[in-house]
Amino acid sequence: MKVQLFIPCYVDQFYPQVGIATFQLLKKLGCDVDYPLNQTCCGQPMANAGFNHIAQSCNDNFINNFSGTEYIVCPSGSCTLHIKEHLGGSDKNRVNSISKNIFELTEFITDVLKSTEIIASFPHKVGFHTSCHGQRGLHVSSMSELMVKPFSKPAQLLSKVKHLQLVYSERVDECCGFGGTFSVTEEAVSVKMGKDRLQQHIAKGVEIITGIDMSCLMHLEGLINRNKYPLKLMHIAEILNKSLN
Repeated sequence: MKVQLFIPCYVDQFYPQVGIATFQLLKKLGCDVDYPLNQTCCGQPMANAGFNHIAQSCNDNFINNFSGTEYIVCPSGSCTLHIKEHLGGSDKNRVNSISKNIFELTEFITDVLKSTEIIASFPHKVGFHTSCHGQRGLHVSSMSELMVKPFSKPAQLLSKVKHLQLVYSERVDECCGFGGTFSVTEEAVSVKMGKDRLQQHIAKGVEIITGIDMSCLMHLEGLINRNKYPLKLMHIAEILNKSLN
């Protein structure tokens, strides 16, 4: 299966190991993976700040890099959702094709590859963070306020990893407080939300926190380092790739 890999700019700059783990994981799952070298930011930061017109060059670059491929895979729910719902361009056929064919990593593994049997081992107590964009935008997991049967595609994959003890915090779908530009404009509120989230994991005896969005984990990592909390962070791709034979 031919796949084009979209790595968010902040992952490329700050967490390159997540991009490498995603590439290796898809290869292990049988995909023919291509990484367009001219890709850059998807334009989400500018659009979120109200400067969507400035993001058009990012849109054009994304369209030029990712047109004509059946599947585009990204290890980020927020960037995936931005492209899926806010990609702009004059060629509507190319835009619609990209919007339809882009998938967040765990969504792609479970819905397209249908690979829920992970032959892997990771002997740690792992807390899962449910990111807002993935949950409420991409619907990779259920929302607690809806009267539906609970589900989580990322947790489904993690539950297949041998010796991994998956732990859910209280208020499982509560925001970590990052919210992109929200963490800048509402710093104090963002920090308090993040600390509350971390304390829930600490109370459960978690060793490692994982999730599908490195942006949320980056926010939590800053609070962990500043407050010297006994926690580590790993993107879900790192856990699945690290333990997959």
